[in-house]
Amino acid sequence: MSTPAKQERILALDLGRKRIGLAISDELGFTAQGLETIERRGRREDIETLRRLAVERGVTRFLLGDPLHMSGDASRQGDYTREFAVELERKTGLPIEFRDERWTSREAERTIRGAGIANKQRKPTIDMLSAVILLQSHLDSLRLAAAGLEPLS
Repeated sequence: MSTPAKQERILALDLGRKRIGLAISDELGFTAQGLETIERRGRREDIETLRRLAVERGVTRFLLGDPLHMSGDASRQGDYTREFAVELERKTGLPIEFRDERWTSREAERTIRGAGIANKQRKPTIDMLSAVILLQSHLDSLRLAAAGLEPLS
C-alpha cells in the first residue's frame, strides 16, 4: 500500500480590522485546523507574524476570504484585503488565493451559538472558525475537482 503524497500546506486568513482568524491545512490536504486568532497590531507587524508562522508551519500558500457584498459586488473591505494581500505576497514570496467568504461568519456564529463560549472569547472564536470553514470548503472543492466532480451549488 502506498503512502499518500504530501500536499502543500495552506494558511487561511479571515482578515478583519481588529483580528485575523487563522486555519491551516493538514499535511495531506484533507482537513482545516484552527489556529489561535491574531489580535491586529499594525500591518507591518501582522505580516511579519504571518511570515514567521508560514515558515514555522511549512506553508506554501495563503488563502484569504474575499469579503464581497451579498450581491456579489466588491466591497471596501475587499479593497483593504487585496492591499494587505499584495504586501503579504511581496514580504513572504508565497502565492495568495481568494475565496468568497460571504457566509463563513454567519455559519461560524450559528455553530458556536449556545456552545457556552464566554462573551470575550466569542469574537476570536468566530474569526478562527470562519477561517476553518473557508479553508475546509476550499480543500473540499480541490478534492472534487481532482476527482472530476463539480461542487454542489
